[in-house]
Amino acid sequence: MASATAASTEQIAAVIRGRRSVDLYESDTVPNAVMVEAIDVARWAPNHRLTQPWHFYLVGPTTRRGVTDLAVELDVAKKGERAGPVRRARLDAVPGFLVLTMRRSDDALVEREDYAACCCAAQNLALYLWQRGIGTKWTTGGITRDPRFYALLGIDSAKESVVGFIWYGKPKVVPTQQRKPAAELVTELP
Repeated sequence: MASATAASTEQIAAVIRGRRSVDLYESDTVPNAVMVEAIDVARWAPNHRLTQPWHFYLVGPTTRRGVTDLAVELDVAKKGERAGPVRRARLDAVPGFLVLTMRRSDDALVEREDYAACCCAAQNLALYLWQRGIGTKWTTGGITRDPRFYALLGIDSAKESVVGFIWYGKPKVVPTQQRKPAAELVTELP
């Protein structure tokens, strides 16, 4: 294993500490080639038994319209008519959508391990993109569990489950955030 220099170690730490979930984006689109590069890096996530359970769907304009319409419909049903235009405007302002799924398993332990692996892949994706100046927001809202969402994406829910609906684009605003100190999170055992 190659050893990291102090500078590269700090660069990695800075990317990890600096990454944020982004809600507001510039209007610039991100080329699909950049997203495929990010997926290429994401797939190197640790995964038990080398199952490589992930699949990535880059959402194009036709599918995007259907996804946005469904999200609006779900918000209107839950919050009333006034929620529809707000949801549509919010989603229309996001330059790109990606959906991450995992292969289903009849074995509960394998399914749990595969979900964890997909979460690692999502983090790899987010960190790679962040280093390139592209923000993400990993969402798991009600739309990701709606059978119509699966149908829009051509996903067989008996074979795959959605791990995340990921928004991406160049950040307009980078939120600030705090974390608890590590000392509050660590228990040293004898």
